[in-house]
Amino acid sequence: MKIVFLDAKSIGEDIDLSGYEALGEVVKYDFSTPVQAAERGKDADVLVINKVPINQQTIGEAKNLKLVCVTATGTNNLDKEYLEQRGIAWRNVAGYSTESVAQHTFAMLFYLLEHLPYYDEYVKSEKYIEDRLFTHFDRKFSQLNKMTWGIIGLGAIGRRVADIAKFFGCRVIYYSTSGKNSQPDYEQVDFDTLLSESDIVSVHAPLTPQTENLMDKAAFSKMKSSAIFLNVGRGPIVVEADLADALEQGEIAAAGLDVLCVEPMSSENPLKRIKDSDKLLITPHIAWASVEARTRLMEIILEQIKEF
Repeated sequence: MKIVFLDAKSIGEDIDLSGYEALGEVVKYDFSTPVQAAERGKDADVLVINKVPINQQTIGEAKNLKLVCVTATGTNNLDKEYLEQRGIAWRNVAGYSTESVAQHTFAMLFYLLEHLPYYDEYVKSEKYIEDRLFTHFDRKFSQLNKMTWGIIGLGAIGRRVADIAKFFGCRVIYYSTSGKNSQPDYEQVDFDTLLSESDIVSVHAPLTPQTENLMDKAAFSKMKSSAIFLNVGRGPIVVEADLADALEQGEIAAAGLDVLCVEPMSSENPLKRIKDSDKLLITPHIAWASVEARTRLMEIILEQIKEF
C-alpha cells in the first residue's frame, strides 16, 4: 500500500506519524497545488489531505486510489459525486477537537473581557512602577457570572462551551441554525432574541446556506453595545466588512475570531484596519490545533485506514 500525504504541514511537524509506516510506503509533501496533487497522487492507494481539492482534475489519473482521508471535519473540498462514480471511499474526522476549541473560545473571551492587552502593556511600559495606587482602574470589566451567553450552533463544541459557561454562572441561550437541534438542558430562542439579550455571542456552527453571511450589518445592529462576539465556526458566517463597521462605530464592544472568509488572511480584509487589540483579536485558525487534538486526529485517521 502507498499512502501519500499531500499537505502534511497542515497538521504540524511535531505529530508522530510513524504508525502509518507499518501499513506500507509513506510519502509526505508539505503542501500541494492541484496540479502537483495530480502528479503526486498518481500511484497512491490512500491520500491523506486537509485542504487539497479532490476532484477529477486532481485524482483523474490516480488509478490505484481506494481511499481519501480528510484530516478535518469539513469535506466541502471533496467532489463526492466523482468519488462515488469511481468507487473511491472517503473518511473525515469529527469530535477530535471539542476540548481544544472550547478552551480557545474562553481564551479569546477573557483576553477581551478583562482588557488583558491593555493591562499587559500598562505593566510592561513601566507605568505601574511606583504608581500611586496598587490597583489601576482605567479599563473596567465585569465578571462573567450572571451574564447571558448566546450560542449559535449547539453541536458538540457549542454544547461544551455552554457547559463551561454554565459553571461560570452564565445564563446560556442558543439558536439552532438548522432548526432541528433541540437541547433540553438549555433555552432555545430565535435569532433576534439571542442577539438582543446576549452579553457574549459565540458561533460554533458549520457553514451552510442557512449560516453563510448570518452575522451581517442587521445582526450586529441588534446586539448590545457592550457585547463581545466570538467566531470559532467558519469565516463566511460573518460579513467581515459589517463586523469592521460595527466595531468602529461602537455597535458592539469587541470581537474575537479564529476563522476568516479567506485563510490565510487576505490583504483586502477590512478587519486589517482595526489595530486596537482591546476591540479585536484574530488568531490564525488555531483553536482546533492543540497537540492533543492533532495527535488524536491522526490516530483516528490511522485507525480508519487500518479498518478500511
